[in-house]
Amino acid sequence: MAFIGQEVTGSGPPRERPVRHHGRMTRTVRALPLLLLLPALLTACGTEKADAGDAPEPAPTTARQPEQDDRLRASGIAPELVYVTEVPGFTLAQQSVGVSGDDGFSAAYWAKNGAILRLSAERGSAADCPEDHICRAPAKGHVVRISGEKVAPDVLRRAADAVHRPTPAELAALLPPAPTATAPVQRGDLPSYGDGAPDNSVGQGG
Repeated sequence: MAFIGQEVTGSGPPRERPVRHHGRMTRTVRALPLLLLLPALLTACGTEKADAGDAPEPAPTTARQPEQDDRLRASGIAPELVYVTEVPGFTLAQQSVGVSGDDGFSAAYWAKNGAILRLSAERGSAADCPEDHICRAPAKGHVVRISGEKVAPDVLRRAADAVHRPTPAELAALLPPAPTATAPVQRGDLPSYGDGAPDNSVGQGG
């Protein structure tokens, strides 16, 4: 009786028959599932990358609104000369916002203990700094001067180091409320015809 893998000859015991071709067939059959799965894996990887790129994180915006710049110009202030500062314990006094020099900017900050910080920004150089002031040149041709009342020197330096251009939210806090349009007053003594002169006629019984 012969078994698989044995070769029977006319005489003598059965000899082992090589089955290398069977091994190759086994390896080929085992490799087929991996080959079939490979396109699906590549497709899944490509989909994940596309999804990640389709939803980028929104970048914060710091651009000012044109309407804010128009309101500054209407007040006589050049928008590029508006600078603010931030010091713990001090609050901007909105009513102090005004013009400094030709088209510069000025504002004051107050504290509960009565201390006052004053900020002014104009065109010029930080080399021309008055006594008892701390000056900074945040941009070419711009000078910001910091002074104060009842303010320690280290607080003045902190305020000068914190000078920066305002964000849209900070600028909105500086500006007064925008004027609202009002309807014209209707006068009852002006006729809707003719030259619009007042109607002074006397009615019946007058």
